[in-house]
Amino acid sequence: MKISVVIPVFNEENYIENCLLSLVNQEEKADEIIVVDNNCSDKTINIAKKYPVKIIKEKKQGTVFARNKGFNEAKGEILARCDADSILSSDWIKKIKKVFQEEKIDGLTGPVIFYDLPFKTTLFSVLYMRIIKFLQKGETLLGPNMAITKKIWNKIKNEVCLNEKRIHEDIDLSIHILRNQGKIKYEWRLFAYISARRIKNKPFSFFLDYPKRAIINLLFH
Repeated sequence: MKISVVIPVFNEENYIENCLLSLVNQEEKADEIIVVDNNCSDKTINIAKKYPVKIIKEKKQGTVFARNKGFNEAKGEILARCDADSILSSDWIKKIKKVFQEEKIDGLTGPVIFYDLPFKTTLFSVLYMRIIKFLQKGETLLGPNMAITKKIWNKIKNEVCLNEKRIHEDIDLSIHILRNQGKIKYEWRLFAYISARRIKNKPFSFFLDYPKRAIINLLFH
């Protein structure tokens, strides 16, 4: 079972190195790591070039476009995805591979921990994901810590929504998987660590606009 990891990036020079280090030091290596350059103007790509990764370009601005380009280019049977500020546990790939080998699922996700908050807890992500699960009547993927099969991607890639003002790309992806009778598993032991920069830099947006857009996303569908 081959696994491709896709990382959309836009000016992530402060974070990308730790993300890539966590990936190249995995107990079981990914078959390919794809960094999708979404018009970076800083040192992100120069840093990425120091590592054994494939770098591709997506000129249309937006995470959804960069993600789609990476998923379409990926060769693996499993398409894992994380953010540039994700730091993956050393057994991340190993666990992803194990779950997909043992269970008939189309998507996999798990909790995240904010590594730069005083209290290291999964509470925020768990609460958020349980609410979304209740509202959309099925598990939801979390962008910094997720994987789907190439098979389900090929089935839904022409259906996924592109307007990021109305959607969260990970919730939208989940909705289309569920609509196509796909199954998403939430694995409590699949951890990823991410930065709380969005909370620190724009608390209003994170605690108000982000949930608001999530609800609009669900209503839109």
